[in-house]
Amino acid sequence: MNDLAQSEQLLKTLESAPQQTSETALSKSWLLGFDTETTGARPGRDAIVSATLVLRDPEGGHAKDVLGEWIINPHRHMSPGASKVNGFTDDYLQKHGIEPEDALESITQVIASAQNNNIPLLAYNAPFDVAMLQHDLGQWKLDSLESRITNDNILVVDPLVIDRAVSHRSSKRTLSYTTEYYGVEPDGDFHNATADTVAAVDLIQPMTTLYPQIGHLTIGELMAWQQHAHSVWKDSFNQWLVSKGRRPIHDGWFE
Repeated sequence: MNDLAQSEQLLKTLESAPQQTSETALSKSWLLGFDTETTGARPGRDAIVSATLVLRDPEGGHAKDVLGEWIINPHRHMSPGASKVNGFTDDYLQKHGIEPEDALESITQVIASAQNNNIPLLAYNAPFDVAMLQHDLGQWKLDSLESRITNDNILVVDPLVIDRAVSHRSSKRTLSYTTEYYGVEPDGDFHNATADTVAAVDLIQPMTTLYPQIGHLTIGELMAWQQHAHSVWKDSFNQWLVSKGRRPIHDGWFE
């Protein structure tokens, strides 16, 4: 399926999805998973080279997933570190990547359609992927995501923020460690945008089952709950950093 057909299929499925409200529980919510691979880790200076969207019907699971995958020519060099992680090279992207304007427009149309149906965008460490998208849209002079949605703010689910709040464990919080902790079997290799997206979406079912307070969260409560959870985690993490003689962090979470 080509890029245009993928986005049309996603948009068509979103049109037929039930209209969600602020009272829809997270455990019953449709979700639009999102993940990117990039030229590096600096939003505004680096760019997206691969992106995946996975639309999940909570009653259908994997069987009803609708996927969109994009390989993008970023018109800038891959950093050696990023290339080593995600496997993309300048030559490959120039040969196989589509133009950024086309890919970014398709991706953003789908995300906006989901947002306007109160379907959250789900991403692991969501601020990074959303920031990359926002900066790339600006770079190519495309309409921002915020200008396309009727809600006041982007509606996001971040399994990393949720896990930090409810799972008091000492192991690492990378996606691979977190999926292993929750018994999620990866579908493909990590650091592949599609495999990472599916794995992140898969986390919601065990999280909402193991922690009923998460399953009962409504769409209308999600953002404030996650902002508070991130703030509590940041305060605790900063205390640890200072005790080790390190600088505290100041990043917020969609604030």
